[in-house]
Amino acid sequence: MRVQRRRRVAGVVGATVQPRRRIMNVVGFALSGVATLIGVAVLAALLWTLVSRGLQGMSPAVFQLSTPAPGSEGGLANAIFGSLVMTMLGIAIGGPIGLLAGTYLSEYGRGTVLASVIRFINDVLLSAPSIVVGLFVYTIVVMNVGHFSAIAGALSLAIIALPVMVRTSEDMLQLVPNSLREASAALGANPWRTVFSTVYPAARNGLLTGLLLAVARISGETAPLLFTALNNQFWNTDLTKPMANLPVVIFQFAMSPYEDWQQLAWAGALLITTFVLVLSVGARFLASAARSRKSG
Repeated sequence: MRVQRRRRVAGVVGATVQPRRRIMNVVGFALSGVATLIGVAVLAALLWTLVSRGLQGMSPAVFQLSTPAPGSEGGLANAIFGSLVMTMLGIAIGGPIGLLAGTYLSEYGRGTVLASVIRFINDVLLSAPSIVVGLFVYTIVVMNVGHFSAIAGALSLAIIALPVMVRTSEDMLQLVPNSLREASAALGANPWRTVFSTVYPAARNGLLTGLLLAVARISGETAPLLFTALNNQFWNTDLTKPMANLPVVIFQFAMSPYEDWQQLAWAGALLITTFVLVLSVGARFLASAARSRKSG
């Protein structure tokens, strides 16, 4: 009798709770769908505005001429060159340092106090505002040298790319199976030889993914370059002088009252967005290839 009563009570409670759960499920699903539609709509509107206005300012002169004076014909050739130079120089500085730091955290410093401190500092640096990095380099480099320069801009970009490389390098190296390390050690290889000859080749796609993510992270930074490289209306290849770059040119031209400058700003924004999109797609492709290789 007691068992039957319990079953009846459980049945009544279940019949009461199930409709509530279904209602909550429908409400939650509807709210999630509305939030997704709002996000997609905002993104679509942003991309449509960027593409439509960016294509209006796009022309062969954008890639051939330097930034113009108001009312004259010009392009973004010097700004494109400056952005590429400072981005590649920043990656050349921050990339190897980040890779070596990630290698230490993954291969040599597992479980140590020093590794925990490095991870904490790296996480803080990863979330630090880029303008703080620009102000730091301005205080350390620009004020001591006495003028803005492309080298100072590249240093600020390297500091921003460094924590990205450290995090991705450590994560990708930890994906390499320990059996490969053990097999290399069994053959008599030293730890550094195991890292360079076994671990790095196995994590090649993942490390390249981290590099592409770091490039995408710094390619559109504006605030650090305002404090370090500033801008240059003319073509300049001297790294010790101020150098034009797309983010700062976009900022200055978009805020100007001249229509031709505003069109060039939209064209520059489209170029940066396309560049970052290509890098992001390439990084995802390489990451998926690395995961499939590990699972295989």
